[in-house]
Amino acid sequence: MFYLLLGGAILLFIFSGRATRLLKGDGWRIGAGVTALMAFAGAAYAGVRSEWPVCIVLLVIGAWSATTARQRPGARKASRAPGGPSLSDARSILGVGPEASKAEIKAAYARLMRMAHPDKGGTAGLAAQLNAARDRLLDEK
Repeated sequence: MFYLLLGGAILLFIFSGRATRLLKGDGWRIGAGVTALMAFAGAAYAGVRSEWPVCIVLLVIGAWSATTARQRPGARKASRAPGGPSLSDARSILGVGPEASKAEIKAAYARLMRMAHPDKGGTAGLAAQLNAARDRLLDEK
């Protein structure tokens, strides 16, 4: 009976909205990590007692929580604004001036993309910023 009351109190805490205020930012990652550890410990205990269905369910919950704990909160969101970078931002990203020609923009883009391409050790986010900056400046010309 105690465990039912404890579980109900935890659910009430989560759905009341206090948990979201308490666990802002990386707090959800910490909570997911703790949940994964508890699920794995419970799975080990259930495995020792030969309660295999419970063990399997707890292992799945632990694996899901562990993968959730490794994700950053905004990792899947686009890193740029919906309309793309402003002209001044695009110029600063590519390192060109306001009077840069199309050839200068393309040369700066090619030079930076050789270093920032994901196949060359760069990141997809940086390559996307370079692409957006190039497109913005070439559309302006």
